[in-house]
Amino acid sequence: MRSMIGYLVCLIVAATIVFTFTPHKTQDVASAQLRPDRLQVNGMLYLDQRVVAVGERGNILLSDDQGSSWQSAVVTPQRDLTLTALVALADKSLLAVGHDGWILRSEDEGAHWTEVRYDAEVAEPLLGIWNAGGKRVMAFGSFGKFYQSEDDGRTWQTQPLEVDSAHLNGMDGGSDGRRMLVGEQGLVMRSADGGHNWEKLPPFYNGSLFGVVRLSADRWVTYGMRGHVFVSQDFGKNWSAVDVGNTLPLYGHALLPNGAGLLIVGAGSSLVRLDGNGHLVNVTRLPGLGTLTSAVLAGAQRLLVGGERGVFQGTDGSVSALGGSR
Repeated sequence: MRSMIGYLVCLIVAATIVFTFTPHKTQDVASAQLRPDRLQVNGMLYLDQRVVAVGERGNILLSDDQGSSWQSAVVTPQRDLTLTALVALADKSLLAVGHDGWILRSEDEGAHWTEVRYDAEVAEPLLGIWNAGGKRVMAFGSFGKFYQSEDDGRTWQTQPLEVDSAHLNGMDGGSDGRRMLVGEQGLVMRSADGGHNWEKLPPFYNGSLFGVVRLSADRWVTYGMRGHVFVSQDFGKNWSAVDVGNTLPLYGHALLPNGAGLLIVGAGSSLVRLDGNGHLVNVTRLPGLGTLTSAVLAGAQRLLVGGERGVFQGTDGSVSALGGSR
């Protein structure tokens, strides 16, 4: 009986992940092009006064009033593939990645996008992209796919990693060359030389990790399935678990300004807040929003969250409203 329950739980978790990264039916999206509350959103960023959100069927939404109203970006060609993540470059150009190895580039702060890479033969999703500084960008995804660009994402080269074809889900780092990459089966890799060489860390958790955050050169946070959150104070040598009080998977995060910590979002409209030392502040929920995959601060305090039901303001729209006890 216990094994059967465990099997059913795994099925439910798998179904949640599949839904988050699988496009909806065409007729559902066609009637909701400018309805950010009816589009599955997988990634967001805040660029000066503009919020950019990417999601299902190649949709890219723009808001210049901190999420109050939205317009659609122009994508050429539009392949109707799910977009999973995006990143800003130093010159305010943007890159987005998605299914079938799809990579898009914008040079006008997200208004127009052109294709720079597409691989229909392999047809495997890219799940993340990260700006490594200068003109260097890294994209990663399913079955250990890892690509690097040295020209702001215009061309890409494969970099093999010894990860046993594990899915790569999240990456972070700093200008000092310290970086971490996390994925399924508790995979955590780190680099101290800007990503030229990677070290696979001893496993401390056997489930999928969906994100990693650098709080300082030594202090890092990673999170993933079943509500697991871990903090390292020594660049990944040791990790301690943070008890968030539930087992809902966590999928995305937003850093708070001035070293105030971070917010992590996930299934069941859950939101976990940590302080700048990686200590738990509180756990709450934003009712009725389903699975949340991403969050962004538009300005110093205005919180926007995205997920299976689109983009919404968190509570009254401010981070301060998320204080309180668990």
